[in-house]
Amino acid sequence: MAPTAAEQHTRKAVGLAARDASGHLTPLAITRRSTGDDDVVIKILYCGICHSDLHSIKNEWKNAKYPMIPGHEIAGEVTEVGKNVTKFKTGDRVGVGCMVNSCQSCESCNKGFENHCPGIIPTYNTVDVDGTITYGGYSGMVVVHERFVVRFPDTIPLDKGAPLLCAGITVYSPMKYHGLNVPGMHLGVLGLGGLGHVAVKFGKAFGMKVTVISSSPGKKQEALERLGADAFVVSKDAEEMKAAMSTMDGIINTVSANIPMAPLLGLLKPNGKMIMVGLPEKPMEIPPFALVATNKTLAGSCIGGMRDTQEMLDLAAKHDVTADIEVIDVEYVNTAMERLAKADVRYRFVIDIGNTLDKAAAAAE
Repeated sequence: MAPTAAEQHTRKAVGLAARDASGHLTPLAITRRSTGDDDVVIKILYCGICHSDLHSIKNEWKNAKYPMIPGHEIAGEVTEVGKNVTKFKTGDRVGVGCMVNSCQSCESCNKGFENHCPGIIPTYNTVDVDGTITYGGYSGMVVVHERFVVRFPDTIPLDKGAPLLCAGITVYSPMKYHGLNVPGMHLGVLGLGGLGHVAVKFGKAFGMKVTVISSSPGKKQEALERLGADAFVVSKDAEEMKAAMSTMDGIINTVSANIPMAPLLGLLKPNGKMIMVGLPEKPMEIPPFALVATNKTLAGSCIGGMRDTQEMLDLAAKHDVTADIEVIDVEYVNTAMERLAKADVRYRFVIDIGNTLDKAAAAAE
């Protein structure tokens, strides 16, 4: 008789869990599965805080399964591997992003797009194949199938590299597949937050002209001087928007607010593309003429496959692309969530799991 999921989940761990829609995170004792033949066991050292973590713990997407341990920007070190694992060994610096499994056999999986698999298993808040609920990276360790583990190049610090596993692949993938990675092209980046600041860096790594489009004039100096953007357009300034009309080959739209789309589509050249990676709460209004008249494209993109995620990290290492972060202790996480709700971070919080989780858990006992 095959062992039950409870019998397989024998490895004790601690995580930070939300128990209800208040989203308040406190230590929780959990179990992880024993090491399977294809599994990699990872000691988590850092985990980035994605805005989707905040949405999830507060049940803003109405799909929360409590208790919930969020986190899908995981960076750490391999402590054990299963007997079939060939890509990793103990001591390797590795990461886990937004998914921990898929069917591994459908057309999308076979083409390297596990993110499009109907059977995708996100890193947290989902029923896994064994019937248990997945717990994310706000925890001390995780056990993951080797297909869903990536290797960090030696030149990328784990703390600054962790956000690339969500924010990085989220902007890299549409740039690659929509042809917005050609030297000399003009790329617009709409919104300068966790996603946007990484999009600027990848745009420059590809040799493109990059213009940041933002409603916040106060971000102009950091966009140009700190992040290396070539230009800055204030979206609320009619004159600046008019001057930028029909100048951009593509726009990566990272904004999750409902904003007027016609003026932004007007920034594109004929045949230009806007790729949505943000998730506005309400349906968008798209004037058909804004697309049809000059053959423009509006598309969406959601993270990326595992092959592309590794490719993204390798390119990031080559061009010194990392996230701008604020490293925090576990005890500061709830305050960080309050600040994130106010967009008070430049540009990603990263939790120092390795040095502060055990101390916080012991204090809570």
